[in-house]
Amino acid sequence: MKNALLLISQSSLKENPPVFDVGDTVKVHVRIKEGEKFRIQIFEGTVIARQHGGISETFTVRRLAHGVGVERVFPVHSPVIDKVQVVRHGKIRRAKLYYLRDRVGKAAKVKEVIR
Repeated sequence: MKNALLLISQSSLKENPPVFDVGDTVKVHVRIKEGEKFRIQIFEGTVIARQHGGISETFTVRRLAHGVGVERVFPVHSPVIDKVQVVRHGKIRRAKLYYLRDRVGKAAKVKEVIR
């Protein structure tokens, strides 16, 4: 049983997982099934957290939509995620950016680091 789970988890891992850090602004391309067809929906926002590691690794992306904060948690190795594009790199000093939930406007921005 344990070997079967190991094989399933190894086959589910992405060969080239996306490279990004907490504080980065990313575009997550999500594959959505509508009936028989698939389409790509882009969710753009700031990565505020990365949890766990390995096969169960997830990341949380936050954005403002019509003045309301929206957060989505994505598994890194999910087949639903088509790709993750890094728009800009953030300069941060924390592992989790949950404090951004309480801030609005310019106070909720993350400084950009030039690489």
